[in-house]
Formats: sequence, structure tokens, C-alpha cells
Amino acid sequence: MAGTVRARSLALVAFAALVAGAAPARAGLFDDDEARRAILDIRKQIDQGREQTARQGEQIAALSAQVEQLKRSILELNGNIEAQRADNAKMRGQMEELTRIVAELQRKQTDLQQGVDERIRKVEPQKVTVDDKEFSVDPEEKRSYDEALAGFRRGEFDRAATGFSGLLKRFPNSGYRQSALFWLGNAQYARRDYKEAITTFRSLVASAPDSPRAPEAMLAIANCQAELKDSKAARKTIDDLLKAYPKSEAAQAGRERLAALR
Repeated sequence: MAGTVRARSLALVAFAALVAGAAPARAGLFDDDEARRAILDIRKQIDQGREQTARQGEQIAALSAQVEQLKRSILELNGNIEAQRADNAKMRGQMEELTRIVAELQRKQTDLQQGVDERIRKVEPQKVTVDDKEFSVDPEEKRSYDEALAGFRRGEFDRAATGFSGLLKRFPNSGYRQSALFWLGNAQYARRDYKEAITTFRSLVASAPDSPRAPEAMLAIANCQAELKDSKAARKTIDDLLKAYPKSEAAQAGRERLAALR
């Protein structure tokens, strides 16, 4: 039994020693667990950092792709802008050319219209008033009368007589007839063609006794007769003037002329 007790005592001593020796080992085991957890945490952080870096890299790559796309879009836009500018410049050129063409066409149209109007004026009858009488005349007829009368007023009596004679031959029914006869007779008188003047003035009085020029024509006949030294005929003409147109200015002048003839 004593041996048994001794054995048990030795066993307890050994167990105590084992326990005593095992305590530091357990403490070291706990330190390793913390280290491992720290390492795992670090690894986890590293992995998270890598993942974050990877995501950032992906974001950077995506942004880079977007930037490149934006650059291409800008280049394309610039190209479109330049193309549009070129098209606009071309269109401006075309518009300027069209404007020039339209202006040229308008000028030609204006010239053409003026030419047409001028031709119409040359052939279209015109209304004129001579000696308080309104009538229509051919443009050429008017031109002939105006030129002849202008010649008379300039003292070009030969030219005036030729002009009025030509007018009466070309336009025998002209509204200018009475006035043309009157001025033709005066041109002939001025040229001292008294007999021709008498014939002309008598033609006026016979064809248009109501003409305002008729009294003057009769007085002119008397003057021509007086120039021809035919006082008797001159007095007879003035007497006829006083009877036919007693209130006219020509009649008053005729009375004065009659007194000189007697």
C-alpha cells in the first residue's frame, strides 16, 4: 500500500509539473492565434486594397475610354463644323452668284421694258392740245410738228416751211392741220412768198372758219396783199374780217391797218 501511495504521490508530482510546464505553452498558443488573425486581417485589407485598386483601374480605363470617345466625337464634330463651313461658304457663293444673275436679269428686264415702252411711245397715239383743241396724234406726226415749229421760232423759215408742208402732205387729216397752215403761211410771209402765203391762209379760213386762227389768217392775207401793193384787195379783206369776226383782236388790228391803207 505504501508503494501504492508513493506511486500516487509521484504521479501527482508529475502531473503538477506537467501542468506547470504546460501553462507557458498555452499562452504561446494564444499569441500565435492573434498573429494569425492579424495576418489574416492584413491579407484581407491587402485583398480589399487590390480589389479597390482593380476597381479604380477599371474606372480609370472606363474614363480613359470615355475620354478617347469624347476626343473622337470632338474631332468628328470639328470635321462636321469644317464641312458645314465649307458648305456654307459654297452656298454663300451660290447665293451671291444667284443674286448677281437675278440683278442682271432684272436690269435686262428693265432695259427691255424701257425699250418696249419707248417703242410703244413711238407708235402709240398721244393726246395733245393746240389752240384750245385736244386731239390724238401719231408720235411721228407730233415730232414733225414740233420740229417745224421750233425751226420757225429760231427764225429758220425755210426749214419751218418745208417741215409744215411735209406734215400736211404726210398727215392731211392731222389735228395739227389748222395750226400747221397758220404757221406755214407765216413762214411763207417771212420768206416774202406773199402769194403762197395768201393761198395758205385762205385754205385755213375756208377749211376752218371757226378756228381761233381764222381772224389772224384773214389779217395776214390783207398784210400780204398790202406787201404786193394791192391796197384795194387788202381793204376788201379787212372789211370781210370786220364782218366775220368783229370782236376779235385781229379785227381791232385790222381797223388800224385799214386806216393806214386809206
